[in-house]
Amino acid sequence: MQEQLDKIYGYLIQYGMNVVAALLIFIIGKWAAGVAARLFEAFLVRSKVEKTLAVFGKNISYFTILTFVVIAALNKIGIETNSFLAIIGAAGLAVGLALQGSLSNFAAGVMMIIFQPFHLGDYIEAGGAEGVVSEIQIFSTIIMMKDNKKVIVPNAKITGDKIVVHPKG
Repeated sequence: MQEQLDKIYGYLIQYGMNVVAALLIFIIGKWAAGVAARLFEAFLVRSKVEKTLAVFGKNISYFTILTFVVIAALNKIGIETNSFLAIIGAAGLAVGLALQGSLSNFAAGVMMIIFQPFHLGDYIEAGGAEGVVSEIQIFSTIIMMKDNKKVIVPNAKITGDKIVVHPKG
């Protein structure tokens, strides 16, 4: 009986320290990811990047850092993380291929927010629509036509064609 208790005690000391270290890695890493993400958002806001894009950048940076923190914590416990990295890479590729059209609209939206070829309230011709820009979103732009019809145009279609901005007044 004493031999079994000694064996259990040995396992607790050996693996318990690794579990405690993994929990510390996770807790400190999660806190650091939050701090880094908020700093990144503040940097983007100070750089005069659109607020929507700054929040999106904050979220992406937080979850990217958190992914590495979780992998480091699992590695500390003794779980082989090579397969996790392969799965994450394959999933990223699959998602990228599945969302190819959405990603092109997203990239076009980011470019439109950064370079601002037109602004809210401008009368434009773009992407096969003509009217007043009522909203510029990450994936699409909403244009109100003269007859009060709302047209939602994918951003990739707008940036892939000519944009005519009519003068105000």
